[in-house]
Amino acid sequence: MIYKRCYFTLLFMWLHMVSAWSQGNTAKPNIILLIADDHGTDALGCYGNPVIQTPNLDQLAAEGVRFTNAFCTSASCSPSRTVILSGLHNHANGMYGLEHSYHHFNSFAHVQSLPVLLAKAGYQTARIGKFHVAPEEVYAFQNVLSGGKANDPTSLGRNAVQMAELSKDFITSTTKPFFLYFATDDPHRSNKVFPNGEPDFGTAGEPNSFGNRQEGYPGVKQVTYQPGQVLVPPFLPDTKESRAELAQYYQAVSRVDQGVGKLITYLKAAGKYENTIIIYLSDNGVAFPGAKTTLYEAGIKLPCIIRNPGSKRKGIVQNGMVSWADITPTILDLAGAIPANPTFHGRSFRKLLEEEHVSGWDEVYASHSLHEITMYYPMRAVRTRQYKLIYNIAHQLPFPLALDLVKSFTWQGSLQAGSAKFGKRRIEAFLHRPQFELYDIEKDPDEIHNLADNAQYKAIFNQLLQKLKQFQQQTHDPWIHKWEYE
Repeated sequence: MIYKRCYFTLLFMWLHMVSAWSQGNTAKPNIILLIADDHGTDALGCYGNPVIQTPNLDQLAAEGVRFTNAFCTSASCSPSRTVILSGLHNHANGMYGLEHSYHHFNSFAHVQSLPVLLAKAGYQTARIGKFHVAPEEVYAFQNVLSGGKANDPTSLGRNAVQMAELSKDFITSTTKPFFLYFATDDPHRSNKVFPNGEPDFGTAGEPNSFGNRQEGYPGVKQVTYQPGQVLVPPFLPDTKESRAELAQYYQAVSRVDQGVGKLITYLKAAGKYENTIIIYLSDNGVAFPGAKTTLYEAGIKLPCIIRNPGSKRKGIVQNGMVSWADITPTILDLAGAIPANPTFHGRSFRKLLEEEHVSGWDEVYASHSLHEITMYYPMRAVRTRQYKLIYNIAHQLPFPLALDLVKSFTWQGSLQAGSAKFGKRRIEAFLHRPQFELYDIEKDPDEIHNLADNAQYKAIFNQLLQKLKQFQQQTHDPWIHKWEYE
């Protein structure tokens, strides 16, 4: 009888241990989504820049997956962030342009956002840093660690190290799986804000500081760069003005990297690093003319680094084509929280985190409507491995530059010098665009030679145009009606 009781006791203990082990290995992962502001692939060590110091992001790439064909869908802050957090293109979620101040764009009330869906699945959600989306009830987080006022010179978002410090308690104390939305203001251009909320990006003949300041920031080691060191990307002119601003931009990027490193330190100290998926993205390309607010490569082709501790392979370089419309479905898939009958425009690329060569990831779509409320210039684009077709819906208008770009030291320097070109592109062609732009990205990566009217490319043009129309139909694009009355 004693032996029998011992047997059942041991059996119970063994079953309990197996159950505990099983639960521990099927626990939902923590997820951190890191969003930088206006950071291109031009300024990251792991993307081939030997000058800039980004050791923490480089290490993240070495331990995870680095995407070489990742694209935002709109090179504008608020629209891009709502796509990331909803899986819906901006023309369908309602965030047609910037949310803050007098722009006042908002997403529709029916949108089911990523933080809300994760909370329903049992996640503890929190955000810190720049928010810049609305309404808050649609993009609701259970914990707001900082207010995140957009483009505020005194914003916490300029010090990612401090952001990590303020995230520490949330990371260490929560017993549920957590989702942390960690959004910096860096490396966005600096600006003053007038009482009416209007930003002032005037440079007074000097390079923008990109948030850098002489006294530095608490906990941040200042990493500075000389204008002669920087690598000037081909879409920019190689001038003293652009070099001076790129040096400031680099410094802001290195500040972001230090914050990422501090956040990882806290995760490791809490014993949660090996159960936390870390995703690093930027909302759009660098804040220079020719990148931000355009659908050219410099504006939409962005860094995407994902460390999934559950993946067997490390250091993968993934060339599958993904877009920010895929982020919400992918995160929900990793969390085991995809809702019934999802209506996302994107799809999960979870498989791309495990395998280098996965078929079916060979095209992406982009949709830009406005940036500032005065900047009406809707564009749609389809990008395949070789070609890109851009449809400039309001092509009759001159292309509008954002305030931070038109007043930039770099742009004004080119105008004052009487330059006909900005980088490799003619300024006239940049400001006055045709209805369609077709580029062979393989032969013409700088997107200079428009093939839309070239008879040799008529079949390719028609094929891509049909894809664009189908995209507009499938995503309920309000601008599709332009085809009917033009």
